[in-house]
Amino acid sequence: MTLTAGVVGVQGNVAEHAAAIERAASDHGEDVVVHEIRQSGVVPDCDLLALPGGESTTISRLLHTEGIAPEIRDHVAADKPLLATCAGLIVASSDARDDRVEELGLLDVTVERNAFGRQADSFEAPLEVAGLEAPFPAVFIRAPAIDAVGGATVLAEWDDRPVAVRDGPVLATAFHPELTPDSRLHRLAFFRGSSD
Repeated sequence: MTLTAGVVGVQGNVAEHAAAIERAASDHGEDVVVHEIRQSGVVPDCDLLALPGGESTTISRLLHTEGIAPEIRDHVAADKPLLATCAGLIVASSDARDDRVEELGLLDVTVERNAFGRQADSFEAPLEVAGLEAPFPAVFIRAPAIDAVGGATVLAEWDDRPVAVRDGPVLATAFHPELTPDSRLHRLAFFRGSSD
């Protein structure tokens, strides 16, 4: 059976996420077709979904004006996997501490935007992630951090702050796993129960 994947393409690293999903599926012995999502009507047909980074206020606004937001909520309610990265984490959270962001409320976390500094403060770090045997080369770019965790499970921390969490079918990271050839994070997000 061929899986249908969607990458929300209103902003962010769409092609990189699509390539990472294809690699992760191949590593897991799955066939996948990846669609870029810029309007409503596509998400309901997706088996798995990625919500990339970008600018969280812009992403939030476009998700709601294009009618994609309720479809993402329905996707998660149906226990289908969602990977939300960087600004995607902010938008998926229950509290972004920013009135300009209309959160999706899919992650029981509170987020601080740009917690690790500006674009000039970007860095890469070997990150210990629960579920992965070897460290993951995490790329942080204007990265948020998780200030408070409710019902979500912390998978990784950097500088004593949570930077990767899972809440049901949602896996979210403060960093950009798509900017590395390592597809293990996408595999962890989309093929739960698969080994490293």
